[in-house]
Amino acid sequence: MTLRVGVPAEIKVDEFRVALTPEGVRELDAAGVEVVVQAGAGIGSGIDDDLYRRAGARVVDRPAEVWEQDLVCKVKEPLEAEFGFFRPDLVLFTFLHLAAYPRVADALLAAGTTGIAYETVQA
Repeated sequence: MTLRVGVPAEIKVDEFRVALTPEGVRELDAAGVEVVVQAGAGIGSGIDDDLYRRAGARVVDRPAEVWEQDLVCKVKEPLEAEFGFFRPDLVLFTFLHLAAYPRVADALLAAGTTGIAYETVQA
């Protein structure tokens, strides 16, 4: 089974970063990982969709298609508009800040989604 990674466009106001660069896509693609990037996800960081395509990603228009992947990588904590994408077999890798955003914790628990918070990962 191939791991599938989704990279949505950030919807939080004034958030222009993207969770994965084309270089990261290239590394994942070389390892046999499928990467799906939402169209325009990298624009705020100066990364054109074509750069993602050339690195091996599939660029899609629908956010739901990105969230259908096994692992979703974001930058900021999910907003309520994204809670509907949570499901038991999803792993979400992003900043979560659960103490500051308890509604995010509640939504993850209710859906059975596994959340990995950037701020808790140590080398």
